[in-house]
Amino acid sequence: MSRLATSFVLGYHGCDEAVARKAVLDGARILHSDKDYDWLGPGAYFWESDPLRAKEWADRKVQTGQYKKVSVIGAVIDLRNCLDLVSREDIELLQAAHSSFVAVQEKAGLPVPVNKDPKGAADRDRVLRFLDCAVLRHLHEIVEGAAETDPTIEPFDTVRGMFVEGGEAFPGSGFHVKSHVQIAVRNPACIKGLFYPLPPI
Repeated sequence: MSRLATSFVLGYHGCDEAVARKAVLDGARILHSDKDYDWLGPGAYFWESDPLRAKEWADRKVQTGQYKKVSVIGAVIDLRNCLDLVSREDIELLQAAHSSFVAVQEKAGLPVPVNKDPKGAADRDRVLRFLDCAVLRHLHEIVEGAAETDPTIEPFDTVRGMFVEGGEAFPGSGFHVKSHVQIAVRNPACIKGLFYPLPPI
C-alpha cells in the first residue's frame, strides 16, 4: 500500500440480519467470499465509506431469497500491507502477475479465464471477474511463496480497488452511478471493530 495514504478506513458490509447480529454482538467473523469471479480475489468484502451501497447490495439478496432481512454493519479496518489497486506501483505489480499467469496457463495447456457478463445482463459491466480473480490468486501465491524464504516479504492483508460501474450519472458524464471503492480483507486481524451504523441507511 502507498505510504501516502492512511491505514485505517471505514468499510460497510451488507448481510442478513442474523449474520450481522452474530458478528456485532457475538464477535463472529465476517464470512470470506472465495468464488472464482470475486472482483478482488478471496476475502471478506466491504464497501469503503458507503453504507448505502452495502444496503443496496443486500437488498438484491433479499429479492432473490438469499437473505431474510437486510442489515448493514460497519467495520474499522486496518489496511496493513494492502495491495492498493489505485496505486501505480501496485497496478504494475498486478500487470506483472498477469503476464506470469498467462505464461503458466499456456505452458500447462490451460485456457486463460475471461471476465464475463451474466446471461441477460443489460449494463455490460463484466461483473463475473474470472480473469481478474485468477490473476489476483496467482499474485498472492507468488508473494506467499516468496515470503516463506524471505522474511522481508509480507503477504497482502487486504486488497483495495476502485471500480467504475453502472450507467452515466447524467448524459455525457464521466461519473457512473454504481462506481465504488471496495476492500477485500484477507487477514481477519485487520478488522479492529464492528458496529451498526447510525440511521438513516
